Amino acid sequence: MDARLIEPFFATLQRANPHPVTELEYTNVFELLAAVLLSAQATDVGVNKATRRLFPLAGTPQRMLELGLPALTEHIRTIGLFRTKAKNLYETCRLLVERHGGEVPRTREALQALPGVGRKTANVVLNVAFGEPTMAVDTHIFRVANRTGLAPGRNPLEVEQHLLDRVPGAYLVDAHHWLILHGRYVCQARQPRCTECRVSAYCDSAPKST
Repeated sequence: MDARLIEPFFATLQRANPHPVTELEYTNVFELLAAVLLSAQATDVGVNKATRRLFPLAGTPQRMLELGLPALTEHIRTIGLFRTKAKNLYETCRLLVERHGGEVPRTREALQALPGVGRKTANVVLNVAFGEPTMAVDTHIFRVANRTGLAPGRNPLEVEQHLLDRVPGAYLVDAHHWLILHGRYVCQARQPRCTECRVSAYCDSAPKST
């Protein structure tokens, strides 16, 4: 994608969705962290179904510890890799209480020191909860960045770095939401909906009319 097309590309996405938000459901920063941790290799829809029952019972690290690991595991058993995720989330709650006074830390280093929290999860929390201009590269963003030519890369870290370099500052805070939603509903993996795409004119891969 030519650098001159990047601004109109994001301006178009912004006009269509001025205030994009995550589709994960949460009411506080801890619930956001927990939901993102649970969402690895799972759908937001599936995570929301589980957390609608879990969060009213255990919406803080302390309450999650009081709920106990067996009950936590049972509440999320419909989510992929639920046993590993339950252990990671439970241990994360313990560390949040012991090291951070029950609060979610605001630095990448502290977030990634928590079990089950990788770079992508930390980026989501930093962006959504704290308004940091981070880029959480999931499978949708990776695909859109490469397919459109916006920020080609061989791995998520390369794509993240290229996006941070290429996305205009005015769009950075919301950019990862626009790209995720675009990949989820329009620029889909098997059958991209190019004829319905608002930004096909800027895309390297979209069919061009003659």
